[in-house]
Amino acid sequence: MGLAVNLDLTVVWAFLIAFAVFAYVVLDGFDLGLGMLFAIAPEERDRDVMMNSVAPVWDGNETWLVLGGGGLFAAFPLAYALVMPALYAPIIAMLLALIFRGVAFEFRWRTVRWRGVWDLAFIAGSSMASFAQGVALGALLQGIEVDMATRSYAGGWFDWLTPFSVVTGVAVMAGYCLLGATWLVMKTEGDLQDRMRRIAWLAGLATLAFIGLVSAWTPFLQDGYYNRWFTGWGIGLAVLVAGAVLLVAWRMFHSLNVHRHEYRPFLQAIALFALCFVGLGICMWPYVVPVEVTIWDAAAPEKSQMFMLVGALVLVPLILAYTAYAYWTFRGKIDPEAGYH
Repeated sequence: MGLAVNLDLTVVWAFLIAFAVFAYVVLDGFDLGLGMLFAIAPEERDRDVMMNSVAPVWDGNETWLVLGGGGLFAAFPLAYALVMPALYAPIIAMLLALIFRGVAFEFRWRTVRWRGVWDLAFIAGSSMASFAQGVALGALLQGIEVDMATRSYAGGWFDWLTPFSVVTGVAVMAGYCLLGATWLVMKTEGDLQDRMRRIAWLAGLATLAFIGLVSAWTPFLQDGYYNRWFTGWGIGLAVLVAGAVLLVAWRMFHSLNVHRHEYRPFLQAIALFALCFVGLGICMWPYVVPVEVTIWDAAAPEKSQMFMLVGALVLVPLILAYTAYAYWTFRGKIDPEAGYH
């Protein structure tokens, strides 16, 4: 009975951490994408409007990163001990970039002489954080060398840097630009909105191309991935997920250029990310360190998981409620004459 409870809690924690990671990717993703789009919006007025569109919510979006990372450490300590040494470089680069862009976000409003410098810092921090997240994803997918006798990382310092991880890094950057552009379509008006519609179209095409490339590449990284997608029921599942991705992408492009909707493209871009996340989950399950360590191998003791779950059942609804309230309070279009700062 105890084993059954432990297995159930392990699955619950796996889905809870997956939800936190997905929430972070979507919520901070459009924020990072907006930062990268600063590079192609040189007008000071447009940059102010873009930044004001996320000013009330950008820092709260990163709460989910803390929850995902902390949850992994607490619920799956072995996975944390294996993944961190393998991905130290991209994770540290991501954290430094997030800190740098956070400083740039605030400092650009307090200076005129150095505002251009802080704008460049905001662009660079957003780009580096996005690229580092994609590299970390690619490095995790391609596999981490583990010495199961000592339950420790057995790879080298630069195992994370491969052609595949570089491609996934650029793919995440393209996807975040899509989220950022569709967010700005929803939040802005006039010339800036029209420009973001065009950028969203291009970013959508790039994102779709990268989804196809990464999806075609991934099954050949590990035998387990290939067997999951191209044998038995996996073939039908692959066709179903691919069809859903194409359908959502077609509706998104239609909403952008034909119907010229304002809210739907952003929601459809989120749906596109959700489908990719589902595909990633199918590919990795039940491994937390592909294809060496399962979620049950890496799980913390049952009593620890239960203790933490009580806290999560209180904190997660509070975070969701606060996040929903913040987005509801600051809904609608941004007034260029009345910014947040």
